[in-house]
Amino acid sequence: MSLYPYGKMLDRQDLLERLDITVVWGHYEIRVLRFHLTTFPAGRIVDFHNHAEYEFHLIPRGKGRVIIDDQTHALSEGMLYLTGPGVVHYQEADAEEDMDELCLHVDIVHKPREYVDPWEAAESEETIEKLRTLPHIPVQDYHRAMTCFLEAYEACDHKMVGYYTSIKQLVVSILLKTVRAYDTGGIRAEAPVRDMTAYRYDFAVQYMEANHASAVTLEHVAEKLHISSRQLQRIFYQVQPDMPFSRVLEDIRLRAVCNNLQDSNASIEQIALASGFNNANYLHAVFRKRIGMTPSAFRKMKQSIFIN
Repeated sequence: MSLYPYGKMLDRQDLLERLDITVVWGHYEIRVLRFHLTTFPAGRIVDFHNHAEYEFHLIPRGKGRVIIDDQTHALSEGMLYLTGPGVVHYQEADAEEDMDELCLHVDIVHKPREYVDPWEAAESEETIEKLRTLPHIPVQDYHRAMTCFLEAYEACDHKMVGYYTSIKQLVVSILLKTVRAYDTGGIRAEAPVRDMTAYRYDFAVQYMEANHASAVTLEHVAEKLHISSRQLQRIFYQVQPDMPFSRVLEDIRLRAVCNNLQDSNASIEQIALASGFNNANYLHAVFRKRIGMTPSAFRKMKQSIFIN
């Protein structure tokens, strides 16, 4: 028989509550008021009451019943329910069996921010709107929100690296997993979708800039993107019709040459090789054609400007 994993949370019931936890999520501020495991002895009654905040109730062990909106519902291991602000409810443990309850009380306040990730804002808005309208009935903890309580406790108990950040993320996970337990579908916010042409072009250029000193080829870069070289050629044409792959690579290498000519005393041969050109003669030809002067003349010009 496996040990009851949540039992350790009874050793220091106020461990998580000692933390001042406030989570900023989208345009909302979520302040944690209570965060613990408690035990209701057999027959224990918590008479009708309500809270000004949201209260997440999860049952990891035992059984009992809850009354919400004059409706009585059985509670058993693996179930959860949510009561929002002002929702009157009554709870009692079974007459012959103790019942444990994981509790999370949070105050959720709308706090518009000047800038927030639009997808994060959409998800938080959708989740909190669903929390406001969830039915007042217990359901199975299908997405294992309970495990978030144990993870948060263990992270805090052992002072794991980044435990405060982890706990804030776990608070959001409890909200999400509770909503998912009730969720039957419906309209959802659409996740942001990349413009794949722009994304692949930017990735290709960044890769070329990082590796310009080596033998960069169209085929090599296309392989990194898991596309064909023909597809990559089309992408460059779609983004900048007058700048094919070879021209973009040449521009990247020429910028590197110009920077080295201005900032270092290395020979032209050394600079050519360090910038991806085969030799100084080839660099000389390309540089003169594109810049209108030789590399040496460019260096002298830049040095004279600096001196003056």
